[in-house]
This record gives sequence, C-alpha cells and structure tokens, in this order.
Amino acid sequence: MAALALAFYWVPSDADQGFSQRIFYVHVPVALTAYACFGWGAWKALRLLWTNELRYDLESYTAVHMGTIFGVLTLATGAIWARISWGIWWSWSERQLTLFLILFLFYSAYFMLRYSLEPGPRQARASAVYALFGVVLIPISFLAIRLAENFIHPVVFTERGPQMAGSMFFVFCLSFAGMLGLAGALYQIELFGKRLDLRLQELRRVRV
Repeated sequence: MAALALAFYWVPSDADQGFSQRIFYVHVPVALTAYACFGWGAWKALRLLWTNELRYDLESYTAVHMGTIFGVLTLATGAIWARISWGIWWSWSERQLTLFLILFLFYSAYFMLRYSLEPGPRQARASAVYALFGVVLIPISFLAIRLAENFIHPVVFTERGPQMAGSMFFVFCLSFAGMLGLAGALYQIELFGKRLDLRLQELRRVRV
C-alpha cells in the first residue's frame, strides 16, 4: 500500500507515457512474483522427486496456485497498460506477450492433470514432473521481453543499471518486496489451510 501511494503521488511521471506509466509499479512486480511462485513450485516438485516426501507435493501445488493468481493479475494489468498507452488490449504478433500467455496456460493445465488422477503418490509424482517441466518456460518468457525491439515492452533495466530516476527505482523495489511478501503470506495461509483440511480428513477416516 505504501508503494502504491508513493507511485501515484510521489514519483515523477514518465516523459513518454505520462501518468499511465505508473501502472509499471504494479505490473512488473506482479509479473516477477508470478515467475517466483512458479519457480518455487518447481523447486518443491524437484524436492519431492528427489526425496519421495509427499509433504512437498502440497507445497508445490500451493506455489503453482499462487503463480496462476499472479499470472492472471499480470495479464490483466498488462492489457490495461497497453490499452491506455498504445491503444491495444493485445497483440498476437508480440512474442513476449504470447509466451507469457503460454506459460500461464501451461500452469493452468497443471490443475487439470492433477485432478484427473486419484490422490496419492501417483498424483503427486505426475504433478511434480509437470511443474518441473514448466519452469523451462520461465527464462524463455523473461528473455523474450528483454530481447524485444518494439514498443510493447520497453527495457527499463539494462547493463548500465535501471533507466529511471532514483525515486522511481526505490518505489519499484518497495513494490516488488511488497508483492513478494504478499505472495509469501498468501502461500503460508493457503498451505496451513490445506494441511488442516488433510488432517481433518484423516481424523474423519479414523472415526469411521
């Protein structure tokens, strides 16, 4: 909330895009947080496949779920920004947009795979393999944005550092930290709820 307040009332407006550029402080941190969630889910999936400890299955599933939520927010804020700044909602010719959509749809299909199988080790291992394969799309999607040569995704961070005023970079870092903190909190809350639900199911089976 502090980052949003500073983004709208403190940082200077962008010279090219004006006031609409302020959505940058939401869109980019949300997108990076989605990447982080998918990466965390893949890491937990790798731990499951390496150790065969089923507790990692729930952790990987929850992380992928968080990633899809932030993925929806990324697509929504990106479309709003494009519409305001460039007069289009979406451009299928832009590979960076299409690759992020593919990444999002890939992880959305994760839930179809997961719930098509009976709960147990087989479901856990199949979900883990799927989540692990999906992480390959993350650097491809990120590099597509970095290598873009058109107006859709201007490159702000270059080899010379962030191409923005110090106040703008500070607010961006604050917003990114806030998004990561929000994702982490939601992850822990959902994970606690799912573990509690599993424990209640076990107690019901014992009573029966």
